[in-house]
Amino acid sequence: MTDSQALVKTLDFQLNIQSDNESLLYDATLEARSAYNETIRLAKQGVDWDTIPDRVADDADLVKNTTQRVVAKALGAMENYYEYDDFDQPSHTKDGAYPLRANYEEGYNLSLTDDGDVTFRISAKPYNHVKGVLEGDDAHLDILKTALTSDEWKIGTAEALFHNDNAELHVNVTNTEQTVRDKQDSRTVVGVDVNEDNVALTALSEDGVEDTLVIDFAEIKFERHRYFTMRKRVQNAEKPSMHDTLEGREERFVRDRLHKVSRHIVEWSRQFENPCIVFEDLKEMRESIDYGTRMNRRLHHLPFRALQYYTSYKAAFEGVPTAWIEPEYTSQQCPLCGHTERANRRKKRFKCRSCQHQDHADRGASVNIAVKGIKKHQDWNVPALNSLPQVRKVSNERRSLS
Repeated sequence: MTDSQALVKTLDFQLNIQSDNESLLYDATLEARSAYNETIRLAKQGVDWDTIPDRVADDADLVKNTTQRVVAKALGAMENYYEYDDFDQPSHTKDGAYPLRANYEEGYNLSLTDDGDVTFRISAKPYNHVKGVLEGDDAHLDILKTALTSDEWKIGTAEALFHNDNAELHVNVTNTEQTVRDKQDSRTVVGVDVNEDNVALTALSEDGVEDTLVIDFAEIKFERHRYFTMRKRVQNAEKPSMHDTLEGREERFVRDRLHKVSRHIVEWSRQFENPCIVFEDLKEMRESIDYGTRMNRRLHHLPFRALQYYTSYKAAFEGVPTAWIEPEYTSQQCPLCGHTERANRRKKRFKCRSCQHQDHADRGASVNIAVKGIKKHQDWNVPALNSLPQVRKVSNERRSLS
């Protein structure tokens, strides 16, 4: 039994641009930023979202398809803010370049030459094209060449952008043949407990606990607090451009770390037989949080959902299914005897008042998540848990800590 979910991968390339068209591409990214800013401004004013694309397109000096894609991404950022609140509300006063988004064969085209090179043509502005050759990682080039010559892959949207002053093209491709194994066919359930400074993993099979791991990423919490402090200072100094620059740096830092952690989670999970990665559904729990202004800001701004999303799509590309369970009592329940009491947990230590079991609190929660995952999604029984292996920790850079 298989899931019909298609697999999507983003391929990154450098643009070797012909003649002096790099300035044309850069000017177009500035125009894209204006379109993005205008979209956010109108959305904040309460303008009907259905009317925004045409209003922005009337003033933007961009290809219509590109304008539509930029507007869609801006509205998506607003939607994510209202739904998940993983980052601050999107700003409409940002400066600098912004990625050009385009559909394949509408806003950009790719071709495979007889010499094996992949050439591109990007519609930077109406009737003005940027042309050249793609350069980059051999693996990404091989996938793209296969997509250009095979029905197995479909080429989708792309973004043209500048990273460290270098022009790049990020292309989304979809494998229409490869699918994700059905979660009910799994032989191992990996419980994932996401916290503000680490993620705890436990792999549970019919034979018991296969392994556990705690991945520390305290630098995310530290850097987000540091950037918050700096933004408050420049805000008080009335320097909006510096505020937006710091906001962008923070988002890039957090996104980079989350990608590394999510990749580590998937790689670790794949060592077990037919794994299924299980998360807590934290959305409703986060909406109900009210611990005071300072604590609310800390908890609501931690990117729980983003890490779950990154892990989920990376797992899907490896054919590994993901599933969700309700989060009630996963942090207060003893993983061995099942006793539940809020006072059992004290910072990172858990002590059961019933059976006296002591454990790393987050690892214990990951065991409970795995148990719930088995009960909800599998047709095999939860194994007896008489003891748990010693907790092993690694840092975000995968250096062993204990």
